[in-house]
Amino acid sequence: MIIITINNKSQYCFLIRDNFMKKVRLLNVAALSAIFVVGPVLAETSDFEEILVKGRVLQSDQMNALKTPTLIINVPQSLSIVTDEDVRKKGFKEIGDIVRYTPGINTSLGEGHRDAVVFRGVRSTADFYQDGVRDDVQYYRPLYNVEQVEVLRGPNALLFGRGGTGGIINRVSKKAVNGQDFKTVDMGIDSFGATDLAADVNTNLSDSVAFRLNVHSDSLENHRDFYNGDRFGINPTVNIALDADTDLDLSYEYIDHERFIDRGIPTANGEPVKALSDIVFGDKDGNLNVVEASVLRAALSHRFSESTKGSLSLTSSSFEKMYQNTYANSYDLDTNIVEMDGYHDPTERDNLILSASLVNELNFGNMTHTILTGFESVKTDNTNKRFNTYWTTNDCAASNYDRESFAVADPIDFSVNATGEATAVEYTNSCALKSSTETDIRVSSFYIQDHIDVTDNLIVLLGGRYDKFDIKVDDIKNDSSAARVDTEFSPRFGLIYKPQNNVSLYYSYSESFAPRSGEQYKKLTGGTAGSGETLKPDYYESSEIGFKLDLNKSLSLTSAYFESESEIAGYDGTSSDYITERGLSVEGFELELKGQVNENLNVAFSYSNVDGETAEGGQPREIPESTYSIWTTYDINPNFGWALGVMHQGESAVKDNNPDLLLPAYTRVDAAVYYSIADDLKLQLNIENLSDEVYFPHSHSTHQVAVGEARSTRLLLSKTF
Repeated sequence: MIIITINNKSQYCFLIRDNFMKKVRLLNVAALSAIFVVGPVLAETSDFEEILVKGRVLQSDQMNALKTPTLIINVPQSLSIVTDEDVRKKGFKEIGDIVRYTPGINTSLGEGHRDAVVFRGVRSTADFYQDGVRDDVQYYRPLYNVEQVEVLRGPNALLFGRGGTGGIINRVSKKAVNGQDFKTVDMGIDSFGATDLAADVNTNLSDSVAFRLNVHSDSLENHRDFYNGDRFGINPTVNIALDADTDLDLSYEYIDHERFIDRGIPTANGEPVKALSDIVFGDKDGNLNVVEASVLRAALSHRFSESTKGSLSLTSSSFEKMYQNTYANSYDLDTNIVEMDGYHDPTERDNLILSASLVNELNFGNMTHTILTGFESVKTDNTNKRFNTYWTTNDCAASNYDRESFAVADPIDFSVNATGEATAVEYTNSCALKSSTETDIRVSSFYIQDHIDVTDNLIVLLGGRYDKFDIKVDDIKNDSSAARVDTEFSPRFGLIYKPQNNVSLYYSYSESFAPRSGEQYKKLTGGTAGSGETLKPDYYESSEIGFKLDLNKSLSLTSAYFESESEIAGYDGTSSDYITERGLSVEGFELELKGQVNENLNVAFSYSNVDGETAEGGQPREIPESTYSIWTTYDINPNFGWALGVMHQGESAVKDNNPDLLLPAYTRVDAAVYYSIADDLKLQLNIENLSDEVYFPHSHSTHQVAVGEARSTRLLLSKTF
């Protein structure tokens, strides 16, 4: 809990670079409008001196994204927080569910069946963190053991290093809590037959030791044929209060997921073929994703004094993943013939991550410095193989041996090709081995950040991070190796002006980079020329101006205008020389209103407008021009309430520089009803896609467009002991 004293000063000042002035008008209009609208609210708050703010502070002892105890209003960056209560009430089960109702980001179809998010036009499958540490496991992340989810938009290299170019998602884990005993069980079932069971148990083993166990088990079903799967996760945690100033958190998580892979449907005439939306373009028995992972975490925090606190964390993770699939590679609308491709991709990875940080508050004259210093060391060993599909009707020596054509039917018969020949697919035929690699990665990082309270109204943020990224890839199949060492410095600057304690105007600038090895770490080349040559990292820079307003103790309004530029190296196609960098330019506007309006009404509204341009001057993929969402919860009485959610996504390009191939715009409506049978027993009914609209939320490529969820109902029973 934090006490904020209201200061009714009327001075307004906002410093910003000259080249942004022409683009600030929109933001100024939004900010001034908000100030005029909430004038009566501010007038009311001036009648008392203190506002109690609870749950609005990101604390360092949570080991979360910001690593310093900072009020959200004092962060020069656009961010969103989704609490465990939000997850429960909205019926969310995965990261993608959260993304739908968050401004500035949208989902993508992740190859390998893993979380994929487009942050402000930058697609990422790797910028996921847990308790501020890189979450390097390739899967769809469940939410059973999550206290809250933090979405930070814009480059975040200072705290997270490589990647984080458009944003990051950080999950704050549920940890053992001293001094409390509680037990909660959630049981759910939906209209497709999917079930889920989760339990959360916390108990005190002694005055200084607490134990907590989170466990979940899901059976997966949906509106698509053949789709099924199972997820299991168990996460015991222990908190040990070593003394009054020292805490040790220990955690172990075991993950076992298996599910059918659905790569979506083809396109024709510039859009997804809606008539094929009920057909699964995949092998009923062969499209499979299996993930098994173990993650061990230890976090030690110590308060040296009232003004100094340090933390040390160690994360050891290992996972095995097998991804196997067939998918539509091309489609002929006139003949109704589809060409199928695919691959078998097993991966093994071990990670060891050591990180430490120190937060120190110092006073120099009238200024207060909150100085954050830290380092991170990462060791990753990765083994990967990739087999193309082998169709028995083809010659493995032929260039197209991994593809076969079939007549489209419901379901598709993959035992007979389009010409009537009997065929079958093999996933691990030795002649179809495309690649086999072993990769060794070493990363060393150091960072420093100074959060300076210059006056009661002015805050300056300065920081920088140094990263050394050392990677070696051994090509086992071709008996060759490639290596590269990149050393990069990523600066960060922020300026915050607060005319009142509940109002902030800010400007921020940051840079980031991403090595060209990708998430799979399989190669360092551009893939076309210059054998043995390596490409330098991608570089990103971003500027943002924004406005934040706390309307009351639990309701906030934020808006931001941003622009970003990227530089991506490539080959000239004829030699091993680098071409002039190409890149992506993105600019946009975001607005978010979230919190408790009164004791009955809770609202979460978001809007974003994003425009991008590739180096070729065309439209980039998967950037809807506009998106908006609203989720409103109304409690009729303490025992009964309802909710209504609406989200809209504008049309977007399926591929870069192809304006004639688009994902259509769509609007989806969700609803929920809540009923407390007793104080310790709650019943909840969620309805997704109330209008049963057929829509296409994202795609992986031209003929792999995801079909959105059909209408479904889910009944959840929650019992507290």
